[in-house]
Amino acid sequence: MSDWQEYQEDVAEYFRSLGLDANTNVDFAGVRTHHVVDVVVRSAHLGFDVLWIVECKLWSTAVSKLHVLALRQIASDVGADRGFVLSESGFQSGAFEAASLTNVTLSTFAGLRNLSEHDFCMYRLRELQDRLAVCNRRYWDISKSDRIETGLRPDVPQIGYSAAIVMNALRDYLADAARGVYGVDPDENWPGTVGTHLIDLPSAGLRDAVDAAQSLIEDLEARLNKAELTLRERSSNGATGASSPPG
Repeated sequence: MSDWQEYQEDVAEYFRSLGLDANTNVDFAGVRTHHVVDVVVRSAHLGFDVLWIVECKLWSTAVSKLHVLALRQIASDVGADRGFVLSESGFQSGAFEAASLTNVTLSTFAGLRNLSEHDFCMYRLRELQDRLAVCNRRYWDISKSDRIETGLRPDVPQIGYSAAIVMNALRDYLADAARGVYGVDPDENWPGTVGTHLIDLPSAGLRDAVDAAQSLIEDLEARLNKAELTLRERSSNGATGASSPPG
């Protein structure tokens, strides 16, 4: 494998490490023509659509304006959300002018890792906020007595898991993370545990924040799924029993 091929594969592998689909040397059909793109990145399984294209210029000279304009045209033709031109030898001044105020970013590979990880985490954060809103609607569609019966909340004065407390904590935590504020203030009566259920929301940074929030939301979704299944089965059994002949 040549150095430039290895460079492309390293870029693609980085995106794969974030949970995205990434392929190299992709023959891409646009609206007007076909293009061969060094790296094409798509969302994999996170509930949102992302299409990024990356051109990897492992050259000994700086990238010119013409190459940036070419990627802008490709990005427009294929409907890419973002385009990246990577160079380890810099860019000519005209290249930066061509990329200014567009969806094309000029960067080194190291710079790409910082930029793309932040953008990707922001996509994830918004998706988690949407999932949390769905969980909230599902939770309040269940009656109080059924929430207690299925373990979504404790009965007063008992102590146990409370989906409402978890959702409130996550709502504030994700809103803070979107503003670049991570972790929680221990002076705000933070519920480190809900019953015996640990809520661990770290303060190390955006990626840690979305990872922790995703884990708690997946747990919440699983609990709601189980509760709804229990209630459907109970309703089905009740209906069956009501229609069955006595005896």
